[in-house]
Amino acid sequence: MVFCSDLDNTLIYSYKHEIGSDKKCVEIYQGREVSYMTNRSCELLRQVRERMLFVPTTTRTVEQYGRVTFEEGAPEYALVCNGGVLLVNGKQDSAWYAQSRDMAADSKQALQDAVRILETDGNVNFEVRYIEQLFVFTKSMEPQQTAFRLREYLQGSPVEVFSHGVKVYVVPKKLNKGEAIRRFRGRVQAGAVAAAGDSKFDIPMLEAADFAIADKGLRSEHISGSHVAYRGERIFSDEVLEYVLALYGEEGRKDARNGNL
Repeated sequence: MVFCSDLDNTLIYSYKHEIGSDKKCVEIYQGREVSYMTNRSCELLRQVRERMLFVPTTTRTVEQYGRVTFEEGAPEYALVCNGGVLLVNGKQDSAWYAQSRDMAADSKQALQDAVRILETDGNVNFEVRYIEQLFVFTKSMEPQQTAFRLREYLQGSPVEVFSHGVKVYVVPKKLNKGEAIRRFRGRVQAGAVAAAGDSKFDIPMLEAADFAIADKGLRSEHISGSHVAYRGERIFSDEVLEYVLALYGEEGRKDARNGNL
């Protein structure tokens, strides 16, 4: 089994997010502790990694992902930049990236237009970044207004606009986490794929997986498929990893019944 999981607010949490005192720092930035995991999640993730292939699947950039410390060492594979970049033992896979650039080629003009629009938006209070020539990112004091302006201008183009907190993204429709795990499934000849996430970025991944664990806040998004389980009554990361381990046990029992073990 392959487990593709978002990181922020799915497995790890910002210092601004209350998860209690029983936690471990997993990210330091400019000398400050900025992200944590619960100790229970650390232990559950160790068990997950003993049993299946764990693939962090995140919108974080290569540099941002590199700041995250995993107790058992960095996973062999990671899908970063919304799936546009594959890291293999910490190094970028050039063939994967070239294919991602090809997939985003018809979005180049729209992304360049987005950069121009954002650079003249008075609400934008952060640099406008064209991440790996794959998607555009910035922050805004009025993210919904900024996103609305972008959507109006870019309507009918091959990109999507997202706002998440103060962050604003413009992303090629062809380049999403769902497409990333379909590509990755073919690469490693994966059997069952489980996925977990908490935001709109994760919906394509949740829909493309065989098993999906979504934060309860995504119920209103009407994610397609009966394979989606909603959690989040307790700390979401703990519930996600408990669920994945239970899935692994159930899949193992099915394989045994079918003579595949």
